[in-house]
Amino acid sequence: MRAGATSALRLDAMPGMFFSASPKELKGTDHSLLEDKTQKRRPKTFGMDVKAYLRSMLPHLESGMKPSKSKDILSVDEVMQWSQSLEKLLANQTGQDVFGNFLKSEFSEENIEFWLACEDYKKTESDLLHCKAEKIYKAFVQSDAAKQINIDFRTRESTAKKIKAPTPTCFDEAQKVIYTLMEKDSYPRFLKSNTYLNLLNDLQANSLK
Repeated sequence: MRAGATSALRLDAMPGMFFSASPKELKGTDHSLLEDKTQKRRPKTFGMDVKAYLRSMLPHLESGMKPSKSKDILSVDEVMQWSQSLEKLLANQTGQDVFGNFLKSEFSEENIEFWLACEDYKKTESDLLHCKAEKIYKAFVQSDAAKQINIDFRTRESTAKKIKAPTPTCFDEAQKVIYTLMEKDSYPRFLKSNTYLNLLNDLQANSLK
């Protein structure tokens, strides 16, 4: 590779790579959030997808394109920061995507989907709160929800009461429970997973070329 080659990956050209829903996509909860939970039983192939993606990006890396400060750039430093805290990981759009796909491999993607839905809900205009609160509750919180999250009975009942007169904070209690669950359970495994380590190692290797 030429000396001027970049140490980062462009994310605006991802051939064949599909990441989890962004907050904007979660606004249309009718089709994405109410998906049958039985469809979650899929092969754990995300680690292979990451490798395939990185291989597909090598021609772009070897073309000698110059580094950019665009938000579409994934750098070694950025990925290393994901290991500092779950908060930093989720503050990064690409971090959300990669972590979301890791959760899919563990059949627990409803956790990040709910967390993202709550983040989006907080920005909702007041006249739309009731409609969106109902959708989130039915998709994730109620006892027979298609993507039921793992929260205790008291939190579930408390949330059910709050959405009857919804406010931007009515899901905060449940969201905190799920955040803590991800922070103590899924996040440590993510940092030790091939999904994260292979991505970081490949980025570091390319930065040395």
